[in-house]
Amino acid sequence: MSTAEVRIEHRYLELPDSFYTRVQPTPLTGARMAVFNHELAAEMGVHTRSADDWTGIGAGTELLEGMDPVAMKYTGHQFGVYNPELGDGRGLLLWETVGPDGRRWDWHLKGAGPTPYSRFGDGRAVLRSSIREYLCSEAMHHLGIATTRALFLVSARDPVRRESIETAATLMRVAQSHIRFGHFEFAAHHEGPEAVRTLLEHVIALHFPHLIPLPEHERHREWFREVVSRTGRLIADWQAVGFCHGVMNSDNMSIIGDTFDYGPYAFLDDFDAGYICNHSDQGGRYAYNRQPHIGFVNCQYLANALLPIMDEDSVRQGLRDYEQAYNRRFLENMRHKLGLADADDSDLGLIMDTFSLLHEQRVDYTLFFRGLSHLHSRGVAPVRDLFVDRSAFDEWLNRYQERLTRETRAHDEREHAMRRVNPKYILRNYLAQQVIVEAQSGDFGPMKTLLRVLSRPFDEQPEFEAYAAAPPDWGKHLNISCSS
Repeated sequence: MSTAEVRIEHRYLELPDSFYTRVQPTPLTGARMAVFNHELAAEMGVHTRSADDWTGIGAGTELLEGMDPVAMKYTGHQFGVYNPELGDGRGLLLWETVGPDGRRWDWHLKGAGPTPYSRFGDGRAVLRSSIREYLCSEAMHHLGIATTRALFLVSARDPVRRESIETAATLMRVAQSHIRFGHFEFAAHHEGPEAVRTLLEHVIALHFPHLIPLPEHERHREWFREVVSRTGRLIADWQAVGFCHGVMNSDNMSIIGDTFDYGPYAFLDDFDAGYICNHSDQGGRYAYNRQPHIGFVNCQYLANALLPIMDEDSVRQGLRDYEQAYNRRFLENMRHKLGLADADDSDLGLIMDTFSLLHEQRVDYTLFFRGLSHLHSRGVAPVRDLFVDRSAFDEWLNRYQERLTRETRAHDEREHAMRRVNPKYILRNYLAQQVIVEAQSGDFGPMKTLLRVLSRPFDEQPEFEAYAAAPPDWGKHLNISCSS
């Protein structure tokens, strides 16, 4: 293996030592390289003749020169309640690399063993949850949604107790930054204003360098506005593809606007605006239709953490950008999904009525929009057949087709554009469960096939048609909890 093309750094260690604790990984036994992301490795400037060369890193038995593992300290609001005891309880930041294209990558080994922030946990990740994160982070990337990514997955024989006895695994999660809203909450509530300022300037220097020349007051204000806007746009992108995160705690919110920490997530099957994908979320705090509001709430938590070093007016002004950024991106996304290139004042009403129709009829979200992308070329029947109440669809269709008369693009041009934003293939939970079962028996072939399908979500891929089908009844409402 070679990292000759990358620059090795560990800039996180420039922060005060209260932000981390040095911890050595706890080795796994019987470790095996299960899946390696060669495409991503090439992007990062990492080369290897054999993926097995990285098994020891994933197993916690080897460290490369320059790796200095630390567990990050942060806090955050979990289900609306502030928890001061948080931090990396099962993951370690090993180092940072800067690739040949100048992009920075944090390497974070999930499942590396206990840390001072494990809170009586075992510090391990199980194979099931590691596969789910690998699959979904790559699926989201290929859908064009900002996300952390997975470089490789190592499986092992070590037993781990969750709801039942499972086996351990580690995931090498990579991202431009692993700093979360919760880092700022920790700094504000426990370390003081100077720690907040130090953390903020660190984040700006590494991830918002275009703001460096501005005077401090303006630099901080514009940074907050940008973070808030990125967050709003991210959640609008989730809503557009029917993605439910499941645990939108503030410690799971990336400061650079990535989708972060995949646990009990789901993509919508039959559309339910109030769908709750997390079995542990009994009150529905993180239901699909509440995600936009919770994104704003998390920005408020971040705003409160910044008040020791920013004036209240700047913070309030920044928070207003959330609604504007979300609404603008949401409307843009949904116009694209419906094939509306020429803006019309009636569009928002049509969009919301489309959601109401899908909710009332419990129509499969992905199949509906993909079918709509072939409406002229394949006819109305494939979409109409998704509805039990055909008359309700007919009424909506008349309105939609009347709206299309005000478009200037040809039908084939419009539908080609729609197929570039309405995926045919998404990571349905039952597909993830099927490959998990095979992997638990030692066969990672189905997982690699699914990853190949998900890497081209907008293409027809006739040889993989079965992956685009509606889920079987058993696969529609799988019980996914925080342990996932």
